[in-house]
Amino acid sequence: MGMNVKKTAPIGVFDSGVGGLTVAREIMRNLPNEDIVYFGDTARVPYGSKSKDNIIRYSKQIIHFLQTKGVKAIVIACNTASALALDAVKDEFDIPIIGVVEPGARAALAVTETKKIGVIGTEATVRSAMYEKIIQEIEPDVSVVAKACPLFVPLVEEGFKKHHVTDEIIDYYLSSFKETDIDALILGCTHYPLLRSKIREYVGEKITLVNPAYETAMDLKLILEEQDMENPDVEGDHGSYSFYVSDAADKFKQFANSILPYDIETTKQINIEEY
Repeated sequence: MGMNVKKTAPIGVFDSGVGGLTVAREIMRNLPNEDIVYFGDTARVPYGSKSKDNIIRYSKQIIHFLQTKGVKAIVIACNTASALALDAVKDEFDIPIIGVVEPGARAALAVTETKKIGVIGTEATVRSAMYEKIIQEIEPDVSVVAKACPLFVPLVEEGFKKHHVTDEIIDYYLSSFKETDIDALILGCTHYPLLRSKIREYVGEKITLVNPAYETAMDLKLILEEQDMENPDVEGDHGSYSFYVSDAADKFKQFANSILPYDIETTKQINIEEY
């Protein structure tokens, strides 16, 4: 860890689009002193259907961009990029880089009693089997049932959170879990916490919903404490937040303002291919 990193430097957070705002939201709530620079790759969204090589290339470009903003740590606020690119980029840069998969896996292991865990996510995340790998490395006797739920993302992004169509899609994807003994369900895509109450209603009380966005914020907090990198002072009651996207800034800003605890003044569009 380079000692030249200032404690007041911001946290870099990136995602394929708006989903990672659920991670930014948890950092805002739980680490209010920290400044955040957020990048949403809205020109190349979704990552869930892209190849591993492309996702690694995109992630490296975004990390280079975030480094130009002087960030002291980076959160890959995207399950797909965490599953496919984290290992490839972690050792290449000299600041801590964390993803959302491992914190989510550990949290699910902490709550399961039946030793059966469900995971829902994009096709790429499910295909990567990254949650299974991490869970079984820690506890080999835990079994994992994974299910891709590709329609959840557009439902959230198009504002269908409360619509009855969403209930039908939830039933379509999650009915198979009712045949299993899972007692923990990992919301393995950063959009899914926005459907949390509907999913909770559908799966009932016996299944604990695990939100990797929250767990990742807690991990970040720990890393900053351990490395003595917390921002000690802040003007006002929270840090400053800046947002960058690769396309469609207005739509992004509108969505962000609907889910974040604070209003976003500006969202800047940049050409990510230059990094």
